[in-house]
Amino acid sequence: MAESAKWYVVHTYSGYENTVAASIEKAVENRNMHDLIQEVSIPLETVTEITDNGPKTVERKVFPGYVLVKMVMTDETWHLVRNVRGATGFVGSGNKAIPLSDEEIAALGVEKREVVIGYAVGDNVRITDGALKSYLGTVDEIDMEHEKVRIVVSMFGRETPVELDLDQVEPVEL
Repeated sequence: MAESAKWYVVHTYSGYENTVAASIEKAVENRNMHDLIQEVSIPLETVTEITDNGPKTVERKVFPGYVLVKMVMTDETWHLVRNVRGATGFVGSGNKAIPLSDEEIAALGVEKREVVIGYAVGDNVRITDGALKSYLGTVDEIDMEHEKVRIVVSMFGRETPVELDLDQVEPVEL
């Protein structure tokens, strides 16, 4: 069952996001539906606002009026979420909820993926994808937060830095 769980977007009245999320979580707890509704999320971003008293860090909703729910879509789960006070329905066409694609989930940053790389700064690597495929270079910098790596490649007799995704390079033994 857990494999078929997908992320759905629930539309709420403005300002009711926390109430809807809490109500869904409470209903899941009361009905023991943890295997069907696995996670409820309200995407937040940390923003620094400049006020008269100086800078202040606050958390702001990325999508006001929406709550993300990871669940197995059944009649029971659809009715549970749909009938929560403050929820107006699922995002989709008509009465059919449409799950988010893997690309959308990655762009939202809802699910954190563990990225394991087999190289470190200073290691020799081969580029496996893109315009510079099969070029060799040295890892200059690794940015895990943005999942990027900077490689220094020798092109036309010059050292040229190239920024790539973490999965576009592989370690190589020289």
